[in-house]
Amino acid sequence: MDYFFSCDWGTSSFRLRLIRASDLVVIAETKSSRGISDTYKLWQQTSTLSLRSDFYANIVKDEIKFLQQDLSMPTDGIPVLFSGMASSTIGMVDLPYKRLPFNLDGSDLKIEFITNSAAANPFVVISGACTDCDVMRGEETKIVGCQSLLDNSDQEQLLILPGTHPKHIVVKNNQAIDFKTYMTGEFFNLLSVDSILSASVAEGGDLDDPQNQDSFIEGVRASRHSNLLHASFMVRTNQVLKNIPPTQNFHYLSGLLIGTELGGLKPDVPIYLVGGAVHASLYKLACNELNLRVNMEIDADLALIKGQQAIFSRLTGQY
Repeated sequence: MDYFFSCDWGTSSFRLRLIRASDLVVIAETKSSRGISDTYKLWQQTSTLSLRSDFYANIVKDEIKFLQQDLSMPTDGIPVLFSGMASSTIGMVDLPYKRLPFNLDGSDLKIEFITNSAAANPFVVISGACTDCDVMRGEETKIVGCQSLLDNSDQEQLLILPGTHPKHIVVKNNQAIDFKTYMTGEFFNLLSVDSILSASVAEGGDLDDPQNQDSFIEGVRASRHSNLLHASFMVRTNQVLKNIPPTQNFHYLSGLLIGTELGGLKPDVPIYLVGGAVHASLYKLACNELNLRVNMEIDADLALIKGQQAIFSRLTGQY
């Protein structure tokens, strides 16, 4: 079989893609806000409290039917590979984390096959990874998808996965050996939406605008020599005393928080940015300002798909 479904089921989002395995082309795709959290609450509200995996399977079945409307091929029997929160305590099935280190080929990650009468497609759920003080679900699959692009040596390399909660993963000798999670994206949202700074910040424009780029770099520089709690208040005084537009303040705050996240990194460790185009441009500019070496930018969506394919292929010999 030359196809598989790639499912990235997050806390607040659902994304399903039909992938042609031979070249990893996306044949069809659907997205929704029906994340694991809302799905779990909906399951709890059902009067019969049906088996949780059956309830979740029916939701996936409905999404496959939606995709089927625009397809000229049958989809029964095509496996669905799940990454993200599907393996969590509120997910389709509760799988334990794989404690680090784990192999970059995914050979020692925890996997569960689910055969469900409610769905005509076999389900394969990939679990997350943990250290003594940190956890991830979904990022481990993207790391596996990056393996072929990394240097298989005893030199430490750093994978940075931007997002609401960015991950910094240290890899060495073909293993993920450590990682840290940051609150960068969530802090940005809290400060720009729910704090006194919200009136001084407005989304608009991008780094192609020289003024936005200058404001972003100013924020990165402030992260090097200023206390974060003080420097963040400059968003307010930038507007009140300097008449800096809210859109430029938006980029200043972004640079300040990303610069703070990256501030403790070693300049001699090669960095791989695994994200979308917008995040990659922000982090690359910040790394350049902080004299950090970016070896490569890797598309996060493709990394996820490649990781799922590699894990399933190793398990089944298919693809």
